[in-house]
Amino acid sequence: MRPFPHARLLGTLLAGLILPASGLAAPFAYVPNEKSGSVSVIDTATDTVVRTLPGGKRPRGIATDGTHLYISEAPSSSLVVVNINEARQIKSIKLGESPEGVSVSADNRLIAAAVEESNSVVLLDARKRRQIAEIKVEGDNPEHAVFSPDGRWLLVSAENAEQVDVVDVRARRQVGSIPVGKRPRGIGFTPDGKRAYVACELVSTVYAIDMDSRQVIAEIKAGTYANGVAMAPDGSRVYVSNGKDATVSVIRTSDHQVEATIPVGKRPWNMAVTPDGRKLYVANGRSNSVTVIDTQRLEAISEIPVGELPWGVTIR
Repeated sequence: MRPFPHARLLGTLLAGLILPASGLAAPFAYVPNEKSGSVSVIDTATDTVVRTLPGGKRPRGIATDGTHLYISEAPSSSLVVVNINEARQIKSIKLGESPEGVSVSADNRLIAAAVEESNSVVLLDARKRRQIAEIKVEGDNPEHAVFSPDGRWLLVSAENAEQVDVVDVRARRQVGSIPVGKRPRGIGFTPDGKRAYVACELVSTVYAIDMDSRQVIAEIKAGTYANGVAMAPDGSRVYVSNGKDATVSVIRTSDHQVEATIPVGKRPWNMAVTPDGRKLYVANGRSNSVTVIDTQRLEAISEIPVGELPWGVTIR
């Protein structure tokens, strides 16, 4: 017997009340929908959207500490802070024109946001929710600024560059750069922080970097227009989205071989892995969906409709 429509609606509403910071449910995936101006909340246990949160007028970069979302919003040139349990925006912090990728340090104390027009990374105190530094970088149009696992470094990728810039977080300045291919985008670190992987879109290649020597140690061909990067929690694999091919490349970090290529939705962009490493969530910008990949079977198991132009995923 098909469930009565009102019963289905009630179930959805109740599911939306059982949310993240309460610790009562599985990890949640948060997906910023750029055109819809919203954040879709996916329960990773059921792979269903259980709630929609405010995301500002044009949300792009997103990160979370488990109780708040930190979202870059282009129209206001700001970082929007959303209280997850209360489902409301609680603050807007000016960043500069055209903010992009956002990341949170492992200890949840610092937030970094890449700001394109000022060629800088804005560093913020997560507890006081205020800017503490603006760090200029050499790369033109920075898109991602990602903390190393120990919080000591930031790697910064820029659309109009052939390098990733290295920022010393304590010193609050750029201290080096590492040559890579054209248009570096996604960045992922192994859990021990010894290696980083950078996807370069215009050469469809992933660069493995030794962080001690700051040298490229491998160049791995991925699919066409490689861009998003997500690291397996155990460091055994790096996942790379290929925008033009509508696929995800699965790369073993042990030998830098492509283990599998998995079809997903149109224009896959940024991604995230569940803490247990069993599922990968891929934002498909032109399909208005998120593809769920079973990382043991290495195949897509679900495609979840979300808002318009999903830009990425963060999971907590």
